Amino acid sequence: MIRHRFFQAVGFVVLAAALFATSCNNDETYADQKKKERKAINGFLSRDVAIRASDGDTIVHVGRINVISEDQFYRQDSTTDVSKNEYVLFSGTGIYMQIVRQGAGEKLAHGESKRVITRYIEYNILADTLQSRSDVLYYSTTPDIINITNSYGTFTASFNIENGGGAFYRIYNSTAVPQGWLVPFTYIRIGRQVTADDKIAKVRMIVPHSQGQANAQSGVYPCFYEITFQEMRN
Repeated sequence: MIRHRFFQAVGFVVLAAALFATSCNNDETYADQKKKERKAINGFLSRDVAIRASDGDTIVHVGRINVISEDQFYRQDSTTDVSKNEYVLFSGTGIYMQIVRQGAGEKLAHGESKRVITRYIEYNILADTLQSRSDVLYYSTTPDIINITNSYGTFTASFNIENGGGAFYRIYNSTAVPQGWLVPFTYIRIGRQVTADDKIAKVRMIVPHSQGQANAQSGVYPCFYEITFQEMRN
C-alpha cells in the first residue's frame, strides 16, 4: 500500500507538470511552444541553477553553463572540461551534454548488447521543477535497466521490465528509452566499479522535447538530466 501510494504521488507530480505545460500552451501554435522552449533553455544555460529537493537540500548545482561546439568537443578527444562547466551542443538535435565521467570498462562495441543500470534526476526546465528521480534509497533495489544494442554506431534500447521495471518505466508506463538518453553511449564506457579508483559513467544533459520522453514531446518542454550508467552483472 505504501509503495502504491508513493507511485501515485510521483505520478501526480509528473502529471501536474505536464498539465502545467499543456495549460500554458492551449492557445499557442507549435511554433510558439518551441520558441518558449528555446527561451527556457537559453535562460537555463545562463542562470546559476541549483536543483533542490523538497526539503531545500541541493541535489545538483548545475551552475552557469559554458557551451562548446562539436568541433571543439572532438578536438578535446570527445570530452568536456568539467572544471569549466563545459557542455557540448549537438546542433542537429539541440541536445547539450556534459561528460562528468567517461566511466570504467569499455565502450559498447559494434554488434554488442548489454544490460545497463541507470539512475537519474529529471528536472522540467519549463516548469522549473524537479520532476522525477531514481537516485534515492527507495529505488536502490529496483533501478531502471536498459537493454541496449550497438549496430554500427546506431543504438537501440528499451527498458527491461522483467522485475517490474524502475522509476522511469513506472512513472511514464513505457519501455521506450528517450532518444536523448542514447547520445552518451557513443562517448562513454560501460562497465562496473571493480576497484576503488573505478568510477561508472556519469553525464548531465539538456534534452529538448523532440528527444525526450512522451510527456515532454506532447507538452513541448525540455528536461535536464543527470544520469549514471553501469553494466549489469550477468
